[in-house]
Amino acid sequence: MAKIIWHENVLILLDKHINYAYLEFGKSTALRWKTEIAAFEERVKLFPESYPPEELLANESVLYRRRHLMNRRFKLIHYYDEAADTVHVVDIWDVRMNPETLILRIK
Repeated sequence: MAKIIWHENVLILLDKHINYAYLEFGKSTALRWKTEIAAFEERVKLFPESYPPEELLANESVLYRRRHLMNRRFKLIHYYDEAADTVHVVDIWDVRMNPETLILRIK
C-alpha cells in the first residue's frame, strides 16, 4: 500500500478551498470536498498509478497525474515514486486559471 505525502502548499490551498466552500455554499459542500479527498486517498493508496497523466505537464521529468474534484473545477496534481512506494500530492489547480501560471507553480 502506497504512502501519501501532502506537500505543505497543497494543504494550505485545500484548507482555503474547504473554508471558502463552507462559508459561501454551506456545510454540505465543504463535506463534499472532504469526501472526494478521502476517496482519492483510498484509491491512490491501493492503485497509485490509476489516475491519468496530466497532459499540461507531459514534458516534465516526472509523470504527473491528475484527479478531478468538485465537478471537474479542480485538479489534484500528484506523482508516484515507485522506488519509495510514495504518492506525492504537489498542487491543486483551479481549472479556470491560466494553465501557464499553474505550470509554473510545479517547477
